[in-house]
Amino acid sequence: MSVMRIGHVNLRVMDVEAARHHYENVLGLIPTHQDASGNVYLKGWDEWDKYSVVLSQSDRAGMNHVAYKVEHDADLDVLKRRIADYGVEVDEVPPGYLECCGRALRFQLPSGHQMYLYAETEYVGKAVGTTNPAPWPDGLKGCGAHWLDHVLLMCELNPEQGINKVAKSTAFVREVLDFRLVEQVMVGPDQSIQAATWLARTTTPHDIAFVGGPRMGFHHCAFFLDEWGDVLKVADVMAKHHVKIDVTPQRHGITRGYTIYFFDPSGNRNETFAGLGYLTQPDMPVITWTEDQLARGIFYHSGELNEAFTSVYT
Repeated sequence: MSVMRIGHVNLRVMDVEAARHHYENVLGLIPTHQDASGNVYLKGWDEWDKYSVVLSQSDRAGMNHVAYKVEHDADLDVLKRRIADYGVEVDEVPPGYLECCGRALRFQLPSGHQMYLYAETEYVGKAVGTTNPAPWPDGLKGCGAHWLDHVLLMCELNPEQGINKVAKSTAFVREVLDFRLVEQVMVGPDQSIQAATWLARTTTPHDIAFVGGPRMGFHHCAFFLDEWGDVLKVADVMAKHHVKIDVTPQRHGITRGYTIYFFDPSGNRNETFAGLGYLTQPDMPVITWTEDQLARGIFYHSGELNEAFTSVYT
């Protein structure tokens, strides 16, 4: 029984056509479906399930939900009991409730973010196929993003009032969904407050992350690229398309990934995350960053915090 990996993220956008242009022509995702409600579904060229990003028309930006894929349909029954036993309300939704997916579980993380778990979804295959495949397909647009890599969710953190939803959400996904804690930021006078966490189910540095802030929200979703040179090219792509760049090419100390942050037309933050970072395994020791080195952990090259990076989110 296990959560395998991230499945998809459902983003709220204020102009679906503008968002389509961004995710198709800037990020290079491939459109695969549009449902009766006008929601648009896209995937990376190296993904095999029908979609990993859903764009939904709304009057405000942000994330509707994030979904993770489990290995077997029967795992949902086990996870439903574990979630309920933890004291979290959980509903089972029927096949088709999530477009092109089988039955799913719906619940809220302690942070308040909505999450789904599912096992079955429509298979469409990689753009390069699975027999004697080329290293990449012809006709890639923009960044040519491989796949949806992770999400970072902002959680309410107010130690003075005893509120730490980073710690609560981290405990939940570890104890109930078997995520592994990979890295953390500890703050406070005695370094006792868990202010940010990065957790994995795969062998990448993180499949989900929680960071403390004044309110719940969506910080970013990230898309995988191969290497540092790809990140530099992405910066050119952003400039060509007049995309608002949040953070120019950098290396993270935390996760060691190469990165650039930017915004979609609605103000949802995106990241392209390149390189392995490092390989995680179940017995890997947790990496801890202290408050005095937090800026170096986030932006390793400059060692300086961009205040808007943690205060501006949807």
